[in-house]
Amino acid sequence: MIEMKVAGIALDAITRSPIVLLKDASDRRALPIYIGQEQARAIMGALENQKPPRPLTHDLIVSLLESCSMILEKVIIHSLQKDTFYAALIVQQGEIKKEIDARPSDAIAVALRTNAPIWVMEEVVADASIPVDRDADEAEQQAFREFISNLRPEDLIKRFGNGDS
Repeated sequence: MIEMKVAGIALDAITRSPIVLLKDASDRRALPIYIGQEQARAIMGALENQKPPRPLTHDLIVSLLESCSMILEKVIIHSLQKDTFYAALIVQQGEIKKEIDARPSDAIAVALRTNAPIWVMEEVVADASIPVDRDADEAEQQAFREFISNLRPEDLIKRFGNGDS
């Protein structure tokens, strides 16, 4: 799994639909997830640390967790099926852990309110993320190509042995 942070909310240039952007720690990959207007407002409110006069849905969820002595340990965005992301809240109450199915947008909104980490399965990142820093990616690929082109069999033998046991 890869820990990701909310980079912000963007709008699709064509559809004007909101997108939450998650970025990895290296800021090299971004995971765009289309969300609804209300979820975008909830995420923006949490990012801006806004406190509404009355609790909104995600604030209510946090209050329920707290009143039941539960902690949101982490959010996991675990799969992508037919252009739909799936997520889970991992909550803990004492020694008991529970996994609660959630939409990624709701899970992110709750995670932001509780400072819980957001994790994304590697295969989801591989399938749906976009490169942010193409120059760094290209430089890394070029360095790897040079490494491979200069690699000699004896280097592998020195590193891993000759296979005799």
